[in-house]
Amino acid sequence: MTTLEERSFSYDNNGKQKTTCYLTGGREDGPLLVFVHGWPAIGKVWTPQLQTFSSLGFRVVAPDMPGYGKSTADKDLDDYTQENINLGMLALLGHLGRDQAIWIAHDWGCGAAWSFASHYPSKCLAVACLTVPYRSVELGLEQLVDRGINRSIYPADEYPYGQWDYQHFYETSFERASEFFDANCAAFLKVGYSKGNPANFGKVAFTANVSRDGGWLGGDGAKLQKMAEEMPFEDTVLDEETYTALVEAMQRTGFWGADAWYANHARNRKYTLEKSTNNGDLSMPVLFIHARFDSVCATTTTPGMCEPMRKHCQDLTEVSIDSGHWVAEEKPAEVSAAIARWLVERCKEQWPGFWANGHVRRTT
Repeated sequence: MTTLEERSFSYDNNGKQKTTCYLTGGREDGPLLVFVHGWPAIGKVWTPQLQTFSSLGFRVVAPDMPGYGKSTADKDLDDYTQENINLGMLALLGHLGRDQAIWIAHDWGCGAAWSFASHYPSKCLAVACLTVPYRSVELGLEQLVDRGINRSIYPADEYPYGQWDYQHFYETSFERASEFFDANCAAFLKVGYSKGNPANFGKVAFTANVSRDGGWLGGDGAKLQKMAEEMPFEDTVLDEETYTALVEAMQRTGFWGADAWYANHARNRKYTLEKSTNNGDLSMPVLFIHARFDSVCATTTTPGMCEPMRKHCQDLTEVSIDSGHWVAEEKPAEVSAAIARWLVERCKEQWPGFWANGHVRRTT
């Protein structure tokens, strides 16, 4: 297995000193792949993909995003706007001595990657995102409600925010939401990182009732603890090493910074609508991976969710994998294969010397 190193650097973000910690491996001069995690995670959750692509000759990097792990996790909502997160991604490229990268992301990491691509397209050789399509979360909760709900599953009178109700709960009860996760960190991460269940396909997600219940599971920590105790560890998508590291990381920072990503919907929407280049059209190669049994992002049961992506991405490849939300951890081989196939088929022009010299060989 390829050795992955932990490194860090500091940078100035609008007069504030910030630190980004990241995992890296592979050839120093290899094509750069940057893996961007979502909520709640750390760079280490990408380990299967980091191992795969570093062994193929790529340079791989997986940062702990702002609010997570050993990166800066201040309690300042401004730090978690997409505009400021983009500045951190620019700083990461500069620190690595690179002008461009291929960005690969999941969950809220997709919001960051899509936003970066639409504002700094010259820094993006290509973009691959898992579960969250382009022109969705980076346009705020308003866009998710407008485009991301199947009203045959979530009638508007009963579920005005559909499966995105948990995001509305952050807007009305931010501190309460974060305190619940902090008080039950290990149990929540075990239960939250459970494998996808095909039986839930097309049904109401539990996230649709968070506001009605007064919090996740009604704020009942004892109920969550019981669920975690009764759940076999094998039903999670994380190995024990990654799970332990994630629990320790979230206990160290708390959930405040992680949850703050949900607290800037209006500012992110304004930033996206007013400052995106080329009217938000992306010309670089784009890969989108659907997680078929993801009941929250639900791109396979919500036809309108992906329409803006298909309109704005000129070179789009779509792949569907039978998995729950945590597709990179639940189906790591399938995800790596989909990315590798796309790199060979759509991104070869980016590094002609790399392919010609045989660093990556395509098998049939």
